[in-house]
Formats: sequence, structure tokens, C-alpha cells
Amino acid sequence: MDFFELAKSRYSVRRYTDKPISHEHLDRILEAANEAPTGCNNQPFRIFVAQSQEALDKLNKLSRCIFGAKTVFIFALNTDEDWKNPLEKGIRAGVQDVSIVASHVMFAAWELGIGTCWVNYFSNSKLDKAFGFPDNLKSVLIMPMGYPAVDSDPIPMHFCCKALEETVRFI
Repeated sequence: MDFFELAKSRYSVRRYTDKPISHEHLDRILEAANEAPTGCNNQPFRIFVAQSQEALDKLNKLSRCIFGAKTVFIFALNTDEDWKNPLEKGIRAGVQDVSIVASHVMFAAWELGIGTCWVNYFSNSKLDKAFGFPDNLKSVLIMPMGYPAVDSDPIPMHFCCKALEETVRFI
């Protein structure tokens, strides 16, 4: 599948089978994450692979958007390591870097037949506390993943894209 087919076919999966993700597939997905570009290649991201019942129970208490997935990635930012713009105080690349990594994960998983859902519906500070993150480690997003259930379909708005004329300006 070429990238444009991949990008057009991928959707947020909200129903998963109970089939566990193979170690081989997890390794491939994590390799894709590691290849993602980050500011000055500082790689300030951290990925926590939640698969234990204890971790999944915590996540289910923190967000209603785990959707029964048996694997959930927690993406976090090490604020000691992200690139800081020396020309503008307070401008940092960390959240962007983590988002690039998460995008790599999302598309690598889809290529392997594994669905994902990018989730921001949770309290970041409560998650950080629940998992004992130190002060320099900040959660950015969570990503439930698994093999899509037979009745998994994209939500209707998935296929609604604005015209390029509405989102792109040539200057």
C-alpha cells in the first residue's frame, strides 16, 4: 500500500478484537517511532506500552476512550530533552516531536492491520500522577490500539474534508 492509500484508508478505531498484538508487530511499530524526526534529533519522547491489567485499569479510570483495547501507548515528553528555540523564549519542539512520533506509530500500525485512536480526552496531570511520572515527564496523548473488530467503522465525519482552498494559502 502506498502512503496516500494508507493515509486515506486509516481511521480512528474504537472497537477492537481480543487478539493480542504480536511481539513482531509491536517491534515494527516501535521501530517506526524511533525513526521519526525530532528537533535536533533530541528524541525527547517516551512511549509506555500499557498491556498489564493494572495499567489498563488505571487508564480506563482516567479516560472513557480506551475502547476495550488490550494495548495502549502512552506518549510522554521529557521536558529536559526537547529542543528550545534560542530566538524566542518559551518556544519548544517537544509536543510537536511527540506528535510526529505518534503519527509514525499510527501509520505503521495501520500498515500492519492494527487500528489506533489518538486520544486527548484525559487529565494529563492525573495520568502523570497515576503512573508516577517525575516532574520532567509530561504525558501528551494516549493511543489505544489493536486489530479492528469486524463491526469497526469510521465515524461519519471521518470522510468530510475541507477543500484545499479553505486550508491552504500560497504566499
